[in-house]
Amino acid sequence: MKGLAEWRWHCEPARWEFTPTGLRLWPEANTDFWQRTHYGFQADNGHFFHTEAPAAFTLTAHILTQPVHQYDQAGLMVRLSPECWLKTSVEHEPEGDSWLGAVVTNGGYSDWSTQPVTGHSQSYHLRIRCEDGCSIVSWSPDGAVWTQLRVATLRPSGAPVRCGVYACSPKGSGLAAEFQNIQLQP
Repeated sequence: MKGLAEWRWHCEPARWEFTPTGLRLWPEANTDFWQRTHYGFQADNGHFFHTEAPAAFTLTAHILTQPVHQYDQAGLMVRLSPECWLKTSVEHEPEGDSWLGAVVTNGGYSDWSTQPVTGHSQSYHLRIRCEDGCSIVSWSPDGAVWTQLRVATLRPSGAPVRCGVYACSPKGSGLAAEFQNIQLQP
């Protein structure tokens, strides 16, 4: 993991800590990243621990969660501005399968691609590889065999690219999220 002095918070949570293997945090209630589409609301108050990224990079992490409420989520994020970003995570559904997905926001509008995930909603690995403005999002239940979820383009805003880990609790507090083996490689 890149030197911690170079990492910063966007909306620092009240409760978080470094662990021997990474970072643990407890997102506050009513936090999310979402812009305009479908659900009719905007939120840019999720907890995002990030660093400036080189032009081409690969970001990976092993995510462990203890979700409580619908849409509790923890994953990876690439962010150029409040209106241009990508996040990928598993979003908790208390009744049935959780949703493995990616949200891409361009021009201030979010979309959401999803697929159900059974049995891996509390421990999973995520990876985002970025090159020439293209982001390739993949996931793995074990960190060995990877499956591509999405290929997306973020429209550049002129701002530096930030990447890191994030967590949100749109409906209520209680989620515990741990990010192990965070790796950023150029």
